[in-house]
Amino acid sequence: MFQTRRLVGLEKLLIVQGETRAHQIAQLGALDTLADAEFSVFSQWGEDGIISWLIDTIKPSSTTFVEFGVEDYRESNTRYLLASRYWSGLIIDGSEANIASIRSDDVAYKYDLQTRAAFIDRDNIESLIASAGFNGDLGVLSVDIDGVDYWVLERIPQRAAIVIVEYNQGFGDAPLSVPYDPSFVRLNKHYSGMYWGASLAAFRHLLEGKGYEFVGTNRAGTNAFFIDAAYSDKLSGKLERRHEWPCRMREVRNPDSSLAFKTYSEAKNLLNGLPVVNVTTGETVTL
Repeated sequence: MFQTRRLVGLEKLLIVQGETRAHQIAQLGALDTLADAEFSVFSQWGEDGIISWLIDTIKPSSTTFVEFGVEDYRESNTRYLLASRYWSGLIIDGSEANIASIRSDDVAYKYDLQTRAAFIDRDNIESLIASAGFNGDLGVLSVDIDGVDYWVLERIPQRAAIVIVEYNQGFGDAPLSVPYDPSFVRLNKHYSGMYWGASLAAFRHLLEGKGYEFVGTNRAGTNAFFIDAAYSDKLSGKLERRHEWPCRMREVRNPDSSLAFKTYSEAKNLLNGLPVVNVTTGETVTL
């Protein structure tokens, strides 16, 4: 019981510190890049700060979010938003164990949070979101399933004020995605863990075609942020550069699953010969 209370107290303290930092960032005026807004309470790479800054700046009309690929939700893009601003949300993960863990956490009853255990594909994502009653516009949509993310995002009918996508910088500057496979599992497709998702250029093609604007990435070069173009005027003069930062993660794996401690750039030859789709032409090519 003491340990539980201690963890709850620590979480509350972190949230207060996050709110203090968000207020400080809001007083800066214009930012150079989104990275200037970064801080983490629950997010992995500073996304909590970026999301808070974007919400404070564009003031979306909806206070709902959908995030999928959350694992046990301890590290996520929306938990800070849920706990600090009391938004309503839906989170989805393919693991029953992960969802059971979330449902046993205080976060499941303290806030307006719905959970679904489902392996997401492009044919079920619309019904999964609708099952939570989220049929209108969303405030935030966060996509991270390390697989057929492009094809799933393509099928989501709801608009969101802010869209966050994890992208694969290993695919370079071309608009490329892995081919659609409803049973895609990252490490089953290639031992390196490098073969997944889509490039930033592919997501820009999709989302800009849907009326969104790219506003930048986090400094880790892992997540890209877009806003609905309807909010463009509110961002005017607030952001000097819409910058893509290079990804420096060294998460590439060896055939025995051990870490090779290489960046995607250093190990890009491992993907040679694997098929990808050029999303602007629909042509399947090889890396």
